[in-house]
Amino acid sequence: MLEQTIDHLSSFGIDEVILAVKYLANELREHFGEEYHGVKIRYSLEPEPLGTGGPIAFARKYYGETETLLAMNGDIFAEINIDAMRKVHESNHALATIALHEVDDPTRFGVARLDAQSRIREFVEKPRRADAPSRLINAGTYLLEPEAVDRIPQGRKVIIEREVFPALANEGRLFGYIHSGTWFDIGNIDDFRNANFTLLENKARGRAIVGEGAKLSKSAKLTCPVLIGERATVEDGATLGPRVIVGRRARIGGNTSVMESIVFDDAEVGRNSSIVGAVVGDSVTVGNGVVIENGSVISSHVIIHDDVHVARDVYIHPYKEIKESILNPGHVV
Repeated sequence: MLEQTIDHLSSFGIDEVILAVKYLANELREHFGEEYHGVKIRYSLEPEPLGTGGPIAFARKYYGETETLLAMNGDIFAEINIDAMRKVHESNHALATIALHEVDDPTRFGVARLDAQSRIREFVEKPRRADAPSRLINAGTYLLEPEAVDRIPQGRKVIIEREVFPALANEGRLFGYIHSGTWFDIGNIDDFRNANFTLLENKARGRAIVGEGAKLSKSAKLTCPVLIGERATVEDGATLGPRVIVGRRARIGGNTSVMESIVFDDAEVGRNSSIVGAVVGDSVTVGNGVVIENGSVISSHVIIHDDVHVARDVYIHPYKEIKESILNPGHVV
């Protein structure tokens, strides 16, 4: 997700990004280094989690005190037109502008009430459907002037949506930019799958994407859209699709069926197995004759023995060895 976000920002001429990090900070630094695809990467290492606003204040030393700051939540994927958003921000002489996105169900989010001039008058957090002032939610992308950044308390956890934005709204200096394109909050496994499949459909456009060095049997059947990663193997009689992503170096055994699922890098799925609506993590081993049902998640380095049946909505945590069927939903820890 961060790779996609950085590439998207780069397309608008942004050449420097600050990653405000705590969890998995070393892994992120190891992956991205000091530059990614021509974008300079800085790391603001938080001593403790600081919420949605605290990291912006904590990282102040890394950006100019006179610059407009673009801040984004790290757990969203969005293709927001940054140039258009900035034009709205500047034309309104806003102290802060929030990207807003219309959703069918706003009850999981902060919902905005706008006036005719696109000022945000209030946010209602996770309203009942009947109480929602609109279906426009906070899309997790902000343009902030230095005066807005100055209002973020330093040295502690700050939820910017509760401690900073309401005051700006009361002053009429908080505006909304409505983004109608691609946007996903990857807050649960259904969101994760839907985001992947939307991107797959956008890129595949009704065809199969087959990575370099992949081995695809002539008797394998693909129902597009399908993506098969580099050096992956799909054996005789396997059926993939629709909406299947197979990672790099993964192997799908003969006569195995995979539908509406994501199989991560280096996973191995045996013969005569069935995976429907699931996520299979990296380096997972799935035996022969295994059934994995809709909504289940198999975490990294799990081993599932032959003929095991994994029912709907089962979450198997990493490094587990599964020898017997799991017929009830829940977590295997």
